[in-house]
Amino acid sequence: MLNATWLDTFTTLCETGHFTRTADRLGMTQPGVSQHLRKLEAQVGQPLITQSGKSFSLTPAGEAVLDLGQARRTQEAALRDTLTADDPNAGTVSLGCSGSFAMWVYPLLLQKMHDAPDLKLHVTAAPQTSVITDVLTGAFDLGVVTQNPNHPRLTATRISREELCLVLPKDVAPDNITLAALNALGFVAHPDGYACADELFAANFPSDYTGADRLNLRSIVNQIGQIPIPVAQGLGYTILPRTGIAAFAQANKLTVVSLPTPRFHDLWLISRPGRTDFARIHAIAALITQAAAALDQT
Repeated sequence: MLNATWLDTFTTLCETGHFTRTADRLGMTQPGVSQHLRKLEAQVGQPLITQSGKSFSLTPAGEAVLDLGQARRTQEAALRDTLTADDPNAGTVSLGCSGSFAMWVYPLLLQKMHDAPDLKLHVTAAPQTSVITDVLTGAFDLGVVTQNPNHPRLTATRISREELCLVLPKDVAPDNITLAALNALGFVAHPDGYACADELFAANFPSDYTGADRLNLRSIVNQIGQIPIPVAQGLGYTILPRTGIAAFAQANKLTVVSLPTPRFHDLWLISRPGRTDFARIHAIAALITQAAAALDQT
């Protein structure tokens, strides 16, 4: 039998991809993480990773051990579910979604936690592909994504759609917005911003728009909560899903412009079949579904 503690440290290391972040998550020191790895390698009898600078990749043995670590976590989660009374207000529920949806839904979940002191909610902002993968492996009980994954081992329910919004400073007149006027103001970009621009601007400025790489870039930020700040201060414009605006504390300093051809993203709630049969997961899924309906204003 492999040492359970060393295996858990190794599995966490593979998830984070970083020794320091693993140490922080597990409340250990970085040398302690390295020591667990070396002890596990000694127990297996083969190296589990190959290092190159600060990064590493898994050896074939490492991939096999990681599969075991992930499977053991899934089995332990299933065991906890079996041993826990099916109480809608007790236990743990994990949710994966985009950063903007996480900011928007988290206050609603906090209110649920006030009402249910024995309920534990884990919310993780992650790319859509990671959300789907983690729901499949059991790392997340629920996921919210913008496309139906059409996966045979997932249940997907369309819960709403949200508008892709052009966001301007409050003092900018929203009438007769042109691409030239937007370029004069400057684009506040973010990791999804270029794809958002391609989708929204190609539909509304077909004769003038030549691609996101030709936009006048004023700033770029990768923290969802920070993206609207320069816009609120009059330093540029951005494009965000409506949830990214609704959760912003200074939304009164922003203007959302409706372009002639709006674009929308569907929102899908995903889970493994049977997962929402647990009362606590069903209750959170119902809360998310009911709240998300307000996003679809058409």
